[in-house]
Amino acid sequence: VIFLCRHAAVVISGTELARQLHREIQRDVEELVAQGNMRPHLGVVIVGEDPASRTYVRNKTRAASILGISSDTVVRPSSVSQEELLELIDKMNRDWRVSGLLVQLPLPEHINERAVCNAIAPEKDVDGFHIVNIGKLCLDQRSMVPATPAAVWEIIKRAGIETVGKNVLVAGRSKNVGMPIAMLLHTDRNHERPGGDATVTITHRCTPRERLKELTSLADIIIAAAGVPRLITADMVKEGAAVIDVGINRIKDPNTGKLRLIGDVDFEGVKQKAGFITPVPGGVGPMTVAMLMKNTVTAARNALMH
Repeated sequence: VIFLCRHAAVVISGTELARQLHREIQRDVEELVAQGNMRPHLGVVIVGEDPASRTYVRNKTRAASILGISSDTVVRPSSVSQEELLELIDKMNRDWRVSGLLVQLPLPEHINERAVCNAIAPEKDVDGFHIVNIGKLCLDQRSMVPATPAAVWEIIKRAGIETVGKNVLVAGRSKNVGMPIAMLLHTDRNHERPGGDATVTITHRCTPRERLKELTSLADIIIAAAGVPRLITADMVKEGAAVIDVGINRIKDPNTGKLRLIGDVDFEGVKQKAGFITPVPGGVGPMTVAMLMKNTVTAARNALMH
């Protein structure tokens, strides 16, 4: 088969899409304030000294200040007890000035992450990890949708990628990313929280390599969220498929010896075959932060209605 005029994929800039979303969020924030309401406020709790967590939190608070959302970060040492952490969350839950609240994960071994996520008031839970928000997501009800899955869904919609009746492969089954992405994409577009009406397959570490390849080659949309560098290569992808890369892997560059970010997709190879592709960095990451800000404004709005 000779491919005449086969073009490389459209590279979807998450940075550019996030900029569009920022303008919309800024408008919403200023509208709220102009109506005499309090400025939306994001409370962030961080435990310990993990440098990656520090960077993520800095990105979030920086985005908030650009968009006119106020924020404050409470830092606790990694020796903090679960009880002390839960008391802090309870205090922030009851503070009417805090619109949205998040505890940066991962947490130290001695703290139960599930207990912490469930301690945040569901209406302030901008990460969408509370059991009530996850339950509502599974029932197609309106809820706080976790920011990364929301970012993937938003990218697909804004890029004009068709999902109805399409085959979608989600590589990765984590409860915070893979599972909610699959939920958003396979559910009914006419429900309270509209879904993508796609046929979704989820793969994970127990999926044999050759089975993964069979499944990816049938997929119109591949969402790579496994945390495995270069898991998806060009030979696995159907011509013209859309490939969304959620992976964030830090690897040592053999030439410079410095750490650099790569995704779960072999970008250079897959770009030659796919119809759409998101880069790492500059793809899902910026949109995730933007969706978190959108959730914060939603939380501020919901608080006005109660």
